[in-house]
Amino acid sequence: MREVLVYMEGIEKTFPGVHALSDCKFELRSGEVHALIGENGAGKSTLMKVLTGIYKKDAGRIFYKGKEVEIDSPKAAQQLGISIIHQELNLMPHLTVAQNIFIGREPRKNLNLFLNEKEINEKTKILFESMHLNLDPKTKVSELTVAKQQMVEIAKALSFNSQVLIMDEPTAALSDSEIEELFRFINRLRSQGVGIVYISHRMEELKRISDRITVMRDGSYIDTLDMKDTTIDHIINLMVGRVIYETARENANTVGNEIVLEVKNLNRGRAVKDVSFKLRKGEILGFAGLMGAGRTEVARALFGADKKDSGEIYINGEKVNIKSPEDAVKYGIGYLSEDRKRYGLVVGMDVETNIVLATYKNFLGFLGWVNSTKIREQAENYVNTLNIKTPSTVQKVKNLSGGNQQKVVIGKWLTRDCNILIFDEPTRGIDVGAKSEIYNLLSDLAKQGKSIIMISSELPEILRMSERIVVMCEGRIAGELSAEEATQTSIMKFATKREV
Repeated sequence: MREVLVYMEGIEKTFPGVHALSDCKFELRSGEVHALIGENGAGKSTLMKVLTGIYKKDAGRIFYKGKEVEIDSPKAAQQLGISIIHQELNLMPHLTVAQNIFIGREPRKNLNLFLNEKEINEKTKILFESMHLNLDPKTKVSELTVAKQQMVEIAKALSFNSQVLIMDEPTAALSDSEIEELFRFINRLRSQGVGIVYISHRMEELKRISDRITVMRDGSYIDTLDMKDTTIDHIINLMVGRVIYETARENANTVGNEIVLEVKNLNRGRAVKDVSFKLRKGEILGFAGLMGAGRTEVARALFGADKKDSGEIYINGEKVNIKSPEDAVKYGIGYLSEDRKRYGLVVGMDVETNIVLATYKNFLGFLGWVNSTKIREQAENYVNTLNIKTPSTVQKVKNLSGGNQQKVVIGKWLTRDCNILIFDEPTRGIDVGAKSEIYNLLSDLAKQGKSIIMISSELPEILRMSERIVVMCEGRIAGELSAEEATQTSIMKFATKREV
């Protein structure tokens, strides 16, 4: 039996109006990868914030290596040997790898006036050797891939002699090859006795890397299972309390021949090369491809977020000149970015303000007075229509789960009455229950005559939702498949330009 590193029992946490954690427990052993899963809002992040001292628990006990401890700050957790790697990496791109790892703890020389760069680099080199990580300590973080930056974050955590490592959605921005590299690295840490809490929504990934899995729902502990003895269907059922079917739709949308958008020979740098396609009214057109294939770049050029080098765009048969997002919105195009927090929302503002953000002028009255009543009515309409889970329309968006944040962005573009909607990774970082709701919402929008471009890295999602699938590879369209002929194999054949 491996040593129990962390044991939490009876954990309670309440925020104003919300009972976030109720009688929760969790156990982590040395040398194991323990998955912590649940729908957004289930309480898993709150539980880990209690463990890392970001939140103070209201009740319950925490044991570290068999001894009861009080963790009242992130520094206290760090001193015990508990570290967290957040989904949004916290590195300074203009500094070197070594400087990032030892920032605030730099060895100094000459009466403490100057940094001892030689010693910093040497300490980092020794750390990397212990991790079997081939990386130059003098490299600037800005020159690294996301995967390598993640390794630096892990190295920084281990430099505090951390024996507990919490990883929050570590593969969200990684390619398949980078995921394999991360998994090899995690296995090395596991063999060295490090206990890893692994938070992810990717079920197949959890099946591969986890030893045990703890399921949470509605702020409560549900069950802990050995991964080898359970199934994905059973895990999902525990998570949501109902069965979510991830199979293809039984009834495809009825799509006419009316072409609402036509793109001809679109080019932008190396990322977009001679891309042409058509989008019909009421159609969900999937864009598939490996990371770096150019799908997001096509969307951004089409939306005017990035300037195209050449190419023609037609809306309802009329040639248009889209130089900016403002132009795109004028022509009825809405873009839901893969990075919703950066490009889709003002997270520090409330739900109702975000929903009317793209149409704010419509809610101004005489002499520019804001019609607050009209704004609230509009927001409440979409909160109800889209089933946005929020205590009120004046709740700050940053306090909502990922799935509900995504719905707020959708509400913003529906308020603008956009007929062409581009969804870039619409379910990234959201749980299976919220995914199902987003899928139903997209289908409903298509049935209402909205035309949708859906970019997704998840092939089951593309296959489930699309009437047609455009496959990109290295900036070009490598192939197009109908829903009937598309399979994961046929998509990958085009995406990799080789026989599969």
